[in-house]
Amino acid sequence: MLFNSYIFIFLFLPSVLILYYYLTQKGWSSAAIGWLALSSLLFYAYWRPVYVLLLIISILGNFAIGRVIIVQKLSANHSRKADLAKIWLILGLLLNLTVIGYFKYAMFFCENLSAVTGIPLNIHSIVLPLGISFFTFQQIAYLVDVYKGRITDTRLLHYFVFITFFPQLIAGPIVQHHEIVPQLEKKKNEAHFFSTNLLVGLTIFSMGLFKKVVLADSVAAFSTPVFKAAAQGLVPATVEAWGGALAYTFQLYFDFSGYSDMAIGLGRMFGLFLPINFYSPYKSKSIIEFWRRWHITLSRFLRDYLYIPLGGNRKGPFRRYIHVIVTMLLGGLWHGAGWTFVIWGGLHGLYLAINHAWRSLRRRLGNDRQDHSGLLSGLSQVITFLVVVVAWVFFRAENITSAMRIIKSMFLIECPILPQALSGRIGVLEAWLSAHGVLMTGTSIIPLSRWAIGMPLIILLLCISWFLPNLYEIMADYHRLDSPPQPNTSRWSLPIQWHPTRLAALITAFAAFVALMSLNTVNEFLYFQF
Repeated sequence: MLFNSYIFIFLFLPSVLILYYYLTQKGWSSAAIGWLALSSLLFYAYWRPVYVLLLIISILGNFAIGRVIIVQKLSANHSRKADLAKIWLILGLLLNLTVIGYFKYAMFFCENLSAVTGIPLNIHSIVLPLGISFFTFQQIAYLVDVYKGRITDTRLLHYFVFITFFPQLIAGPIVQHHEIVPQLEKKKNEAHFFSTNLLVGLTIFSMGLFKKVVLADSVAAFSTPVFKAAAQGLVPATVEAWGGALAYTFQLYFDFSGYSDMAIGLGRMFGLFLPINFYSPYKSKSIIEFWRRWHITLSRFLRDYLYIPLGGNRKGPFRRYIHVIVTMLLGGLWHGAGWTFVIWGGLHGLYLAINHAWRSLRRRLGNDRQDHSGLLSGLSQVITFLVVVVAWVFFRAENITSAMRIIKSMFLIECPILPQALSGRIGVLEAWLSAHGVLMTGTSIIPLSRWAIGMPLIILLLCISWFLPNLYEIMADYHRLDSPPQPNTSRWSLPIQWHPTRLAALITAFAAFVALMSLNTVNEFLYFQF
């Protein structure tokens, strides 16, 4: 079931909310939490009921292993008990990694092994369970936290909701135990909070829906054809290559940002605060800052449960760079079983290593690593944005070959090509371009008349992501944000604050109305494939 569907918005969500509010108002908090667990399973079953069994087995298995570890740790008055706890932790991690490895990477592994050895390895098609990467990572983090003594007790019902809560079950944010379970444990009669939670939650949800349906789905019409054409062997013109890459850059941002907003808004409707996943990432002045703003909960997981256990920055600068690159390579592989994702992760690992090395060099030279000069700050933002765009080409492309077709065209590696449709339309400029080696032989993948709409749309989305405050800055007075992921240092960001006024209600209603009227076709969220 998709958040951007009529059945979810007009049937599922109101039904779950009404009964949840009724049970909570009566003071039956356990029944309300149980209803959340049941409705989350129904939400998941709508896609493919058979995988509900996999989800339940995964939850019960991890909960049981966690309980065993807790018991072993509490009674660990000698080394044997501590060793047993560690053995159970390793067993739990191996079971989780085996499940995700089979469903997500078995076909990829067999295909590559066959290509290397020449031995045909036939494996039947495997349907990837929705959200398996997200709920598996949450449970891995849970087991590690139990082993480290950060969690000493959890009720099964609370754990069930912690994993299955439908707003974040399919595509995150990747929540941690301490962010959800304490909120569930404090659930009592919350009738006096219903109006505030519902109002703020509906506002955030409506804005997220607008981002997805109106912005992301609209600009997708200018990214999908370019990448499909490249996969079919066509070389896009330089302008179209950049247009397609930029269109996907904003499609992915507003699609996933919209989903995350909708998830947080839904959580708030139930009185639960989910962690923020996006915080104006395209305003970043460095790749380090970008990963503090983009997919924040994944970055946190990779840092806490992979980068730091590998050694982090504790073993010298060279090892630190290796750890960063390895972490990002695995982060890329987490996104998908394909070499394009590995290259994307490797690029970001290389970017981060260079960024850390540059900061270290500046410190040795006695320079402050934070430069507040307007020109240099703007240049840093542009460079960061451009290298992110280049990496997104590999993230989106169907294979490495098609990605390289787009990259070569973008950076004029072979020769600059403009669409053939421009021939005879640009006067003396055509002769000048031809004299300088520019060819008018490019295939027009998208008609020029449509680019007349596409280019202004891309520019508009760039301005929104660069110059407007994000939703959580706008709603800072009404949505808890204990520690902003990164301060907004933009000199051009407009000061806009949300308050529950008639004007705010009209703007929210208008955004929701436009989004609902645009739901003529329901498109999946891009991160559902991960």
